Amino acid sequence: MPLVNIGRIPSLAVRELLMSRHLCSPLSRRDFIKALTMASGAVALGLPGLALARSGPSAVNGNPAADLADHTRDWNWLLGNWDVWHRRLKERLVGDTHWEEFRGKSALWLAMGGLGTIDDNVVELPGDTYRGLTLRAYDPSIGKWSIWWLDGRDPTSIEPPVQGGFQGDTGTFMGRDTFKDRPILVRFRWQDIRGPRPWWEQAFSVDEGASWEVNWRNYFTRTAAEPTPLPALEGAPRDFDFLVGSWEVRHRRLQHRLVGNHTWDSFDGTLVNWPVLGGYGNAGDNVMAFPSGMVRGVGLRAFDPKTKQWLVWWLDSRTPSTLDPPVRGSFADGVGTFISDDSLDGRPIKTRVVWSRITPRSARWEQSYSADGGATWELNWASDFTRKA
Repeated sequence: MPLVNIGRIPSLAVRELLMSRHLCSPLSRRDFIKALTMASGAVALGLPGLALARSGPSAVNGNPAADLADHTRDWNWLLGNWDVWHRRLKERLVGDTHWEEFRGKSALWLAMGGLGTIDDNVVELPGDTYRGLTLRAYDPSIGKWSIWWLDGRDPTSIEPPVQGGFQGDTGTFMGRDTFKDRPILVRFRWQDIRGPRPWWEQAFSVDEGASWEVNWRNYFTRTAAEPTPLPALEGAPRDFDFLVGSWEVRHRRLQHRLVGNHTWDSFDGTLVNWPVLGGYGNAGDNVMAFPSGMVRGVGLRAFDPKTKQWLVWWLDSRTPSTLDPPVRGSFADGVGTFISDDSLDGRPIKTRVVWSRITPRSARWEQSYSADGGATWELNWASDFTRKA
C-alpha cells in the first residue's frame, strides 16, 4: 500500500478548512481541532504499522468519489440484529488464563449514507449486565474508519477511537488508550465477516505492538436482516421519546456568527432517530442540504443517572474523525436546554441548544452563542421538525 506524503498534508488540510469556514462563519476551536485531526490522521496517534497507510481505492486511483462509494458498503455485512456469544479474559495484562463466557445482543444501523454506523449492545456480563454503543465513521482524508465505544455504565465519556480498515475478510483497527494508568495500544479485529458467524477480537499491548494479549472475543449469529431497537430498560428516561422516528426538517442558519450579521440561509433536511442504551440514549442520522452541498451528521445522546443530565455529541461528515465536545443539560416544563463552553475565533464563548414546541408530530431545535458568559445570546440556527413516520 502506498504511503501518503505527510510533509504537506497538515498545512494543506488546515488551509482548506480555514478557507471553507471563512466563507460561512468564523473558525471555532472545534473546527481548528477538527482540521488538525483531519490533516494528521494516524500520525497524531503514532500507531506502529498503521501511520498514514491508506487502504482502499483512494490510495490507488485518486478518485475520492469512488473511494466514498466503495466504503459505503464496508459494514453492510453487520447490518441487522444479532445474538452474540462472548468469551472474555477475567483479568487483563497480569498473565491471567481464566476466561468467562456469556451472551449478549447487538443491533446495527447504517448512517451517513453508509459512511457511518451506530450499533446498540446488551452485554450479559455475569453479575453486571450492561448496555453499550459503538459509533463508526469513515474519513476519506485519511482513508480510515474511526470507531468509538460508549459504555452505558459511564455515559459521560466516550473512549478514544481506534482507526483502521478492511483487507479482504479481515478488519484491523488500532488506537492508544490507558488501562489502570498504564499507556497501552488497543487493537480491534473483525474476521470471517462474510461467513455465517463473523467474530470480533480485542487485544492490548504494553510494548508498542511487539506483543499482544487477546482479552475478548465475540461471535455473532444474525437474527434479523433489518435492525430493530433492543428492549428498553425499566425506568429509562422518556425525555427524548418524542424524537424517535423519521422527520423532515426545515433549517435556518446564520451565515456569520457574533459579528452582527443578519443574513440567513434556508435549506431542507431529514432526520432518522433510534433509541439506544435501553432508552438511556438515542442516536440520529441527519442529512442537511446546505447551499454549498449535502452534509450528513450523527447526533448521539446519553443520559447520566447520577447528574440527571443528558450529554449530546455531534459527529460531522465533513470531519468524521472527530467528535464535538458534548453539550449538557436537561428538560424542564417541556423544554430541553443544553449548554457547553467553547471558543469562536480565539475568544471564549458558550453554546446553548434548546428543544421546544414539542408535540407528537413537530418540534423545534435552536442553537445560540454567547460571548458574555451567558448574559446575552445570539440565535444562529433554528430547525423545525415535522414527523414523517
